Amino acid sequence: MNTCGFLQHTLALGLCGVAFAVGAADSTPAPNTLTAAEQQAGWRLLFDGQSTQGWRGYRKEEFPKQGWVIEDGCLKKVARVSGGDLVTMSEFDDYEFAWEWKLPPKANNGIKYLVLESRPGAPGPEYQMIDDALVQPLHATASFYEVLPPGPNAKSKPMGQWNSSRILVRGNHVEHWLNGEKVLAYELGSAEVKAGVANSKFKNAAGFGEKCRGRIMLTDHGSEAWFRNMKIRELPAAKP
Repeated sequence: MNTCGFLQHTLALGLCGVAFAVGAADSTPAPNTLTAAEQQAGWRLLFDGQSTQGWRGYRKEEFPKQGWVIEDGCLKKVARVSGGDLVTMSEFDDYEFAWEWKLPPKANNGIKYLVLESRPGAPGPEYQMIDDALVQPLHATASFYEVLPPGPNAKSKPMGQWNSSRILVRGNHVEHWLNGEKVLAYELGSAEVKAGVANSKFKNAAGFGEKCRGRIMLTDHGSEAWFRNMKIRELPAAKP
């Protein structure tokens, strides 16, 4: 090999090494897995990408036989096929719940939390997920649906792309996060929440908007929705 060829060969190897190093540094965990740091911090998966373990139908003993499927490592709500809402087998008190989701245009879904199956019509507060081109602020993505709007920094990605969301509940304090931004914070049972509930369709639901131990719900609003990387970290009780 002549000097020029040797230098070209050496440069190619060097660039390959740089590319490998950058790729390794930028690699992201596979969907529905936890990093070592997340495990150490107390996170655990609520969906493994392969089974429906840990979920059942709302007010049912089993997982629905239709309307929900596992596809491409995601839990998918099938459009126009009624399957009903899903709830976690477990109940939770203080926690962080994180997930990724995507919807097609004009679709609607939501995550409900502090869900009580004994409260008909209003099982729990809802973190709204929707095509924001269709709605007003109290129904926008990351709102406390019908009760409190998200802040102006609530920016969902175009429909069809993945969004990341998080709900924090600790004592009476609740936070909604969207794509890395805290977009709503409120206190359960506060005057602000009571006023919002009083002006909503939930005004006659006893205890709605107050702290309780409950389940997490994936809603069935009839349209297609995709969920992955659903994980939870239970937190120590907030100090009074």
